[in-house]
Amino acid sequence: MKILLQTTIPTTEDDWSIARFSQLAAYLGGRRDNSDQRRFEVTVRDRSARGTPDPILSTLDRQAFDELWLFAVDEGAGLAREDCQGISRFWMAGGGLLVARDHMDLGSSVCGLGAIGQAHHFHTKNRDPDKSMHRIDDPYTTHILWPNFHSGSNGDYQEIRTVGNVHPVLAHPTSPTGALRYLPAHPHEGSVGAPPHENARAIASGTSKTTGRQFNVAVAFEPIDGRGAAFAASTFHHFADYNWDPRVGAPTFVDEPAGSSMLQNLAAIEHTHRYVENIARWLAPRRS
Repeated sequence: MKILLQTTIPTTEDDWSIARFSQLAAYLGGRRDNSDQRRFEVTVRDRSARGTPDPILSTLDRQAFDELWLFAVDEGAGLAREDCQGISRFWMAGGGLLVARDHMDLGSSVCGLGAIGQAHHFHTKNRDPDKSMHRIDDPYTTHILWPNFHSGSNGDYQEIRTVGNVHPVLAHPTSPTGALRYLPAHPHEGSVGAPPHENARAIASGTSKTTGRQFNVAVAFEPIDGRGAAFAASTFHHFADYNWDPRVGAPTFVDEPAGSSMLQNLAAIEHTHRYVENIARWLAPRRS
């Protein structure tokens, strides 16, 4: 399977460029099957210059990729109309699609991606229909408004709960519950929910460390009528190097103190590794 890991910003050293997802790329690229063959061929890239269609995203349906993992790290203008069209054609043709964003309006350019865009709720775009969620949850980083669910410090893990039946993405045969329990934490996660009239559902939730509120961390879209599987994640920080191992550092604008429990609890990184491999397997195209 050929997987494209892609951000929505041009390469910028002091930002969440694709280089800050290197551990994810290395882990997936290192997975082997029983014949010692690579399970995944991983390509990593940032978008081209802003203001013009990205040459890969805008033609994604004509590229040789099976899955797109899109990390929407922009502040609202990360995808051109042509990019959204190319990604949507890829998805409608059976390609697997992961879309991850972050707090407030970060990554809101994904609103142009049809149903998977509608799964992401922002501060000024596609707001959560549940108005009780229109409240600040992270009271510490005061310039970040809702949605900003505080699941813990960067570098710490959070305990997640399954929603409904255990989805294949959350399956863990050696876990006491048969499901994954840990993911990297982040002090201000975004908001995701299943759009109405879609073959989609929330599959996992987290718990705010400040308010005790439950919030969705992942929504899964089942493949239907030739359209591929898709996955909406509440934050790209579930996949970022800094959240797997805070010793690698973060962009200079990140000023919250980091935790370290991801390094101290071996089960936390093991569950995170299984999570991303489960996603990659589940997103595999069901093409004829």
